[in-house]
Amino acid sequence: MDIRNCFISPYSKNFNGSVTITFRVDSSLSSVQLNAVNTSMTVNSVSLNAISFTHTGNILNVTLDRTYLEGETVEIKIDYTHLNVSDQAFYASGGMVFTDCEPEGARKWFPCYDKPSDKATLDLTAKVPANVKLGSNGRLNDSLVTGDTIYYHWISKDPISTYLIVMSAKVNYNLDIVYWHKLSNPADSVPVRFYYNSGENTSNIKQKIIPMMTLYSQKFGEHAFEKNGFATLNSQFSWGGMENQTLTSLCPNCWGENLISHEFAHQWFGDLITCATWADIWLNEGFATYLEAIWLESTSGYTAYKNDILADASGYLSGNPGWPMYNPSWALVTPSTNELFNTAITYYKGACVLHMLRYTIGDTLFFNALKSYATDSAGGFKYNSTVTDDFTSKISSSAGQDLSWFINQWVKEPNHPVYQNYYNFSQAGAGNWNVKFTARQIQTNSVFHKMPLVIKVGFNTGSDTLIRFMNDVNNQEFVYSFNRQPVSLVFDPNNDIVLKQSSLILGIYNSESELPGSFSLMQNYPNPFNPVTVIRYTIQSNTGGQKSNVKVVVYGASGKEIQTLVNDQQNAGTYEIQFDGSMNPSGVYFYRMEVNGNIIDTKRMLLIK
Repeated sequence: MDIRNCFISPYSKNFNGSVTITFRVDSSLSSVQLNAVNTSMTVNSVSLNAISFTHTGNILNVTLDRTYLEGETVEIKIDYTHLNVSDQAFYASGGMVFTDCEPEGARKWFPCYDKPSDKATLDLTAKVPANVKLGSNGRLNDSLVTGDTIYYHWISKDPISTYLIVMSAKVNYNLDIVYWHKLSNPADSVPVRFYYNSGENTSNIKQKIIPMMTLYSQKFGEHAFEKNGFATLNSQFSWGGMENQTLTSLCPNCWGENLISHEFAHQWFGDLITCATWADIWLNEGFATYLEAIWLESTSGYTAYKNDILADASGYLSGNPGWPMYNPSWALVTPSTNELFNTAITYYKGACVLHMLRYTIGDTLFFNALKSYATDSAGGFKYNSTVTDDFTSKISSSAGQDLSWFINQWVKEPNHPVYQNYYNFSQAGAGNWNVKFTARQIQTNSVFHKMPLVIKVGFNTGSDTLIRFMNDVNNQEFVYSFNRQPVSLVFDPNNDIVLKQSSLILGIYNSESELPGSFSLMQNYPNPFNPVTVIRYTIQSNTGGQKSNVKVVVYGASGKEIQTLVNDQQNAGTYEIQFDGSMNPSGVYFYRMEVNGNIIDTKRMLLIK
């Protein structure tokens, strides 16, 4: 590619290039179709095993010189001109040139088969002014200076999806290089290249990248590429970062640790293993978001990890647009970037689902499964692309259990469970007590979610008891017996099912003569609270023992409904329900009780964090 003039005022985006594509035929073939956007480029000629072409509707149809049979190798060369247009893929301004391709930008600056499932090795030569530094994928094979011109020659021996092919270049770019020593052979090192603008400080991240590389290598397999690197761009780059294989693009001065830990994680999940279709994008972004928390866990402990996951959960619950992470139609028709990169779904929910998988199968099986997935070259994962079902099969095999139920409900279905659980305590003879717990989901916009549940039972003497059990059908009852008197019960005490809404109701059913004679809503306790409080209310006895339609709703100070705690038919009795404000900001809240459509009472409570 001759992009020399793109660095010189007036910084034209016009350049000439040629692409040679080498491929092996897998069935009888006399022509090939490539992606090439008509408004971005003009195809001038084809050669080698190509004899003619048509270029319409953004498709380049190349006719071969004969019919090739299975197993034969074909080479076609395409000479083309990139036009002086702004196409949001090839950028040139003020002495900087860069490319940005996800999801379908590669087809705007070179003819290619532009699908994430397809990978090819890369050999790229770019002609630029001598005062320009240019980075790309793979290794810098050589650079040739001729007068005021330099030819950069980059080679990637590892296959790349087209959307991960990149050039980042600038007049008088700053460049620093640090070296990471391999775990398998400390005498062998991997260069990490930092391209950056004047005035930026990379000293902190240059130190952090070495232990980060070590951590990811230990957990998910040794770093698999011959180099890596980062390049800050200019204000035309519209993202925080883009995980181009071995050379991540960053916004100006964007050397923050969280961003780097996310983008660098993609070198394993997204680059080494790439989503085969855009329906599988969560395998890229959900994983990279989760590894942000893994990096925090390594540097600051489990609490920092969990706080990061809870922040992701809060972002999902407040921003959930109501569609699943895996949408099969996206495999056929690429959605808009607003849909594909929806933060609540693709990033936050993806990270939280991985956390809940860790909770479900335990740390050892979880990390072994992810490492097995990321290091499996024989199974077609490492250096390849994959789909969600193949990922599911791989982790199921590694964990020794079928995990398709987990992936199907959390990845392929929208939304999340809404628990409205019931419990009560009863005496079962002298000194013996029963705890009855009913696991109930009331969501109408998603399927029932099978999950292992944990409850914490507190007693009038001695320590609390944690009980874990599998909830695999709705309205499932569990009864546990103790020789101590239970006095409290907490559902999911560690909040490990982070994508949920939940309420917990204590039903105290007395004899008929002791049933309440009125409806009442009591003040929550404690108040103020952080983050959980208890709301108690009573339901009076109706003629004939009929149930009452009861609704308890929490509202924000503005009157916006926050959460429906109860919406059910209930027998006469006294009930307790928990409101968990961990996902809500500090402030004044109101809760209101309705019975049979009539408002009984409204009370005020204060959340202080």
